[in-house]
Amino acid sequence: MSLSGELIAFIGLALVAILGGVLLITLTKVVHMVIALVFTFLGIAGIYMLLSAEFVAIVQILIYSGAITIVMLFGIMLTKHQENDAPAKGGWGKFSVFAAVAGFAVAVYLGIYNLDIPVQPTALHEENTKQIGIELFSKYVIPFEVMSVLLLVALVGAIVLAKKDDEEGDRS
Repeated sequence: MSLSGELIAFIGLALVAILGGVLLITLTKVVHMVIALVFTFLGIAGIYMLLSAEFVAIVQILIYSGAITIVMLFGIMLTKHQENDAPAKGGWGKFSVFAAVAGFAVAVYLGIYNLDIPVQPTALHEENTKQIGIELFSKYVIPFEVMSVLLLVALVGAIVLAKKDDEEGDRS
């Protein structure tokens, strides 16, 4: 394996994504967790760019890094939460998390080290967005519409639940 610019970019973006994920589960303040999640989303979008999936990368940035993060921040601001900080784990807790992550990394490495994937000719760089649009609106139009209705039902349900909690808070 030779050291190329693409490999260096991949390693950098992968480290950003992994570091964001690790910070997400280790930080204690929710806003800091959301910022770590944004770094993870941006690292993944960069990896999509390296894979020549520009449309998916832009959607990743717009939808996840933008919209989902804003929705999470609004959810944090609109919910009632206690300011009590949880007690920090001892040294054994951090060691066990590190051992679990290291064990997972070794298992993944051993699993893919001798993996032989046959090379097949593909057309990766030819009109990605057009191909996605044709597939989405020809084969997958019904699941696409069902998903939009499901998201609308989830939004209405969240509003009803939030309103119900608000009415119970006014009574007490």
